[in-house]
Amino acid sequence: MIIEGFQSAKSALSRQATADFYLVSPALRRRLTEMFGTEDPEQAVKQIINQVRNRGDEALLDFTLKIDGVKLTSLEVSREQIASAYQEVDEELVSALKLAAERICSFHTIQKDNIWGGFVEQGLGQLIRPLGRVGVYVPGGTACYPSTVLMTAIPAKVAGVKEVVLATPPGSGGVVSPPTLVAADIAGVDRIFCIGGAQAIAALAFGTDSIPRVDKICGPGNIFVVLAKKMVYGVVDIDGLQGPSEVLIIADETANPEYCAADLLAQAEHDPLASAILITTSRGLADEVNREVEQQLKGLPRQAIAAESLENRGKIVTVTSVDEAIELANLYAPEHLCLMVDKATSYINKVSNAGCIFVGEKSTVVLGDYVAGPSHVLPTGGTARFSSPLNITDFVKFINLVTIDEVSLKQLAPAASIIARTEGFEAHAWAVEKRLQGDL
Repeated sequence: MIIEGFQSAKSALSRQATADFYLVSPALRRRLTEMFGTEDPEQAVKQIINQVRNRGDEALLDFTLKIDGVKLTSLEVSREQIASAYQEVDEELVSALKLAAERICSFHTIQKDNIWGGFVEQGLGQLIRPLGRVGVYVPGGTACYPSTVLMTAIPAKVAGVKEVVLATPPGSGGVVSPPTLVAADIAGVDRIFCIGGAQAIAALAFGTDSIPRVDKICGPGNIFVVLAKKMVYGVVDIDGLQGPSEVLIIADETANPEYCAADLLAQAEHDPLASAILITTSRGLADEVNREVEQQLKGLPRQAIAAESLENRGKIVTVTSVDEAIELANLYAPEHLCLMVDKATSYINKVSNAGCIFVGEKSTVVLGDYVAGPSHVLPTGGTARFSSPLNITDFVKFINLVTIDEVSLKQLAPAASIIARTEGFEAHAWAVEKRLQGDL
């Protein structure tokens, strides 16, 4: 679909509220009704969380059999299983994962060197402390995502988190995929549990006999994982509610239509709910990219998924200037923003809302997904208006420090007493005034 003009595009790209991340198919509703007596995913997740909270490991084993069709004898993956996973993974993949890990570690170490450091000045200060234990959730079961292991666990380790715990669903044979285990070992994950879905989130949040309670849960997942993260927030911290992947490409007449089409398809093949959008100042490029997408789509193994994504959520927009395109991008606040325009670096400072900016035609999102360095866990659904990519600050907390000496007490106490009484808190006023009297 080609949308012409700024005003039409503004209407099409406006997100008045966070997008509905996932649609519930009739088949899923029937399965939910069979398993939980309700077709509402939120009600099903509430049941799962309550069961795990009350029954612990027993509930985890029951849900793994009921939902995943896998009968487990142990929830934790042994060190022997992790070591043997290397024998089942190509050495080329191991090398690629190590390269990615080195770059992710390097990026976040540089971030730490540039923003780290508490301060104490005139008795007031701020202390930085890493979280004690973090839970990382990585999707699995029918697929494996070793890159997500690296992109979540390594920033936590760089931040100084003492213990990183990984939860990921079992495959059909009841084991975690070898690439995921290898990635976890490379990333320095401390413990791995073969458990997925909302039940894994509940276990990490509340703890069981086998699975330790964590301080924060990170990582993407399906509708049940997203709902569970939302429900346990406050018991633990969460990194965000990540939805389907998005890319918005801004291109002018100098852009390569093959590159544009390839990057649109790279996002579209993620999920039928993924969004792939091109905004261009050239109608000729718009037509070329449209044709190129149709051509490249024919050879994709995930053709059906990509085609559904493009049909339902794909857009090509034409505007009169790059500045108009950037204004639309800031309105949409995409997860990935690609600048495929002449003098692309000159537009960086005009971008205010995006999860990650990819500058120039060589900077494909795919490199950001795997090996560039910054975490690929990014805000989606328009939340880039107010939230940030996963980074080391997600894994620390700040503690304020107040030390009042005699001089400061005399300067500040009268104002504190006045404000306290204005708010109706007499004991507050007494508490500070007694210290003044003690110094007389």
